Amino acid sequence: MTTLVEAGMDHAELERTDTYAIDIDGLRVQFGRSIVVRDLSMHVPHGSIYGLVGPSGAGKSITMRVLATLQKADGGRVRVDSIDLTDNPAVVRRRIGYLPDAAGVYEDLTVREYLDFYGALFQVPVRRRRQSTDELLELVGLAQQRSHPVKTLSRSMKQQLGLARCLVHDPSVLLLDEPAAGMDPQARLELRDILRELARFGKTVLICSHMLSELAEVCTHLGFMRAGELIAEGEIDEIMSAVFPESRLRVQLLDGRDGGAARAVLESIPALGPIEAQNDWELLAWYSGSRQNLPAVLGQLRASGLQVAGFALEQRSLDDIFLLLTAARTEE
Repeated sequence: MTTLVEAGMDHAELERTDTYAIDIDGLRVQFGRSIVVRDLSMHVPHGSIYGLVGPSGAGKSITMRVLATLQKADGGRVRVDSIDLTDNPAVVRRRIGYLPDAAGVYEDLTVREYLDFYGALFQVPVRRRRQSTDELLELVGLAQQRSHPVKTLSRSMKQQLGLARCLVHDPSVLLLDEPAAGMDPQARLELRDILRELARFGKTVLICSHMLSELAEVCTHLGFMRAGELIAEGEIDEIMSAVFPESRLRVQLLDGRDGGAARAVLESIPALGPIEAQNDWELLAWYSGSRQNLPAVLGQLRASGLQVAGFALEQRSLDDIFLLLTAARTEE
């Protein structure tokens, strides 16, 4: 059997395609003279939940459509599970499950018939289709609606059914464009748990969404797009540390008379910047160290006999990161 190396792929390239479930290099998509995706390179690790975020018109959905083999690329290379999308689009389609932003449904079918129909399209054996249909409806919380016509489902339920449809052929990669759109709060919480469970089973999930707060709760990796370009990507903690190398540490004391002593302790720690007193019992300081060293900082305060009522880093949000990244890009 011919190996990848024998086929002309060097060791570095072999390692790279083994690492990423989605590997995009230099993707370009244009409509007429308008370039909507510009030299985009994006790398989604196997088993990750990767959030692709950006303002409207950034090129997120077009990128998803390229991955789903619904939009032709005008340049660059795209691989899904090490399979070149241009050379083998039919093989790629069997590896992916795609949920578009506005997915149509066959409303006169029952919920069970709907999933069985799509299973048949992917040539899933009949016995396996019956078993997987019941399993998927249980997974997305629609087991009680299996005999209901699709047209009787709420918008939230239809979105849940769409997610089940993406899984009928057991794909290794899920492409979800605004999957929580139209879902009620309970369904969104359940979606988060479902995606985590799918990742635990080794599936890779790429989510395109505007809802940054929800992505922060479920994603392991993020990519930020603006004007057709990917301006940053990586693990959430890595991006956070790179964009905000310093965080504000808030220290609250039980006794306001200890403010001076607490200030002295904090000023002796190299990783802490200027100390600012909010009031007699609350201090703020810029912290440039790692989170792993925070218990040692707290330990020094306590070792000095100080009673600490509150001790925490102020959390930056994904909105803060995105606004800073896009603002920096605009200035460039």
